[in-house]
Amino acid sequence: MGKRLTENLSSLYIGAANSLKPKHARRKVVAYVESYEDISFWRSLLADYENENLYFEVMLPSANSLAKGKKTVLMNQLGKQLGENMIACVDSDYDYLLQGRTQTSQYINNNPYVFQTYAYAIENYHCYAEGLHEVCVTATLNDHSLIDFPAFMKLYSQIAYPLFIWSVWFYRKHNLSEFSLLDFCSQVKLDHVSIRHPERSLEVMAKKVNRKLHELERKHANALHEIEEMKSEFKTLGVYPENTYMFIQGHHIMDNVVLKLLVPVCTILRREREQQIHELALHNIQLHNELVSYQRSQVGVELVIHKNPNYRNSPLYHMIQQDVERFLKKYTE
Repeated sequence: MGKRLTENLSSLYIGAANSLKPKHARRKVVAYVESYEDISFWRSLLADYENENLYFEVMLPSANSLAKGKKTVLMNQLGKQLGENMIACVDSDYDYLLQGRTQTSQYINNNPYVFQTYAYAIENYHCYAEGLHEVCVTATLNDHSLIDFPAFMKLYSQIAYPLFIWSVWFYRKHNLSEFSLLDFCSQVKLDHVSIRHPERSLEVMAKKVNRKLHELERKHANALHEIEEMKSEFKTLGVYPENTYMFIQGHHIMDNVVLKLLVPVCTILRREREQQIHELALHNIQLHNELVSYQRSQVGVELVIHKNPNYRNSPLYHMIQQDVERFLKKYTE
């Protein structure tokens, strides 16, 4: 906590309000998040730590403004007001990997009252490879596995990894004009994905990545040693060639990689289920009723993946949990 009252006013105010409650009432910790979409993720995570003594209330930083985003949450609205009764929960973007090379990165990585995703964003968790089959089952009510999603995302990550290191390197050098995040994402997106031969889309991407990689290596040959050092550093941060997709821009991974894969998979699974109904129906009335029932039970895969909770075994998710546990340990000391 800050030494001056004004530095921690909001947290102290909540603490004072807690002290006015009956002796055995639960203490409230307010958790501010960046946008409406983030509330469910952080609510689910923090709820695991609620007990008879403490509970969390997750909300946006302003009741009078629709302004969203990390800078709004941390700088404009909260500033130095965080404390043991008020925390901020944000997407890491590249700030975790920048390791203090910007003011925002310093603040996020060093403040014990700021909790970050470690993955680029919450969307990356929704795209967690080990949970993608469950997304398809929920959307189609068909448990037939057509693609090994973890193996596909591992190969995608391995292809993107060398160029990803360069992307973060440019951010660390504050040089965003030569190789921006948009430029990087354009190199590691998937075009048409064939479910029969999904590897072909990765082969096309690999050619684009290699061309750009050779261009950067020629132009910045003096940085190659630094790039290799970053690879070693990233291992200590939990970034490996196999899980790179968790640290690439979340919207890109969802829209230009995962959904490019899931949409055609779900289309095939729905056709399979409908064909099964056609084969098993005893008469036209039963066929019609079963088809209507099945169609009404389906959910769009785009909706399902945004609600996908199958990421709780992710190592990065466990890192967030460890941060919360450290915070609560201090809280109860």
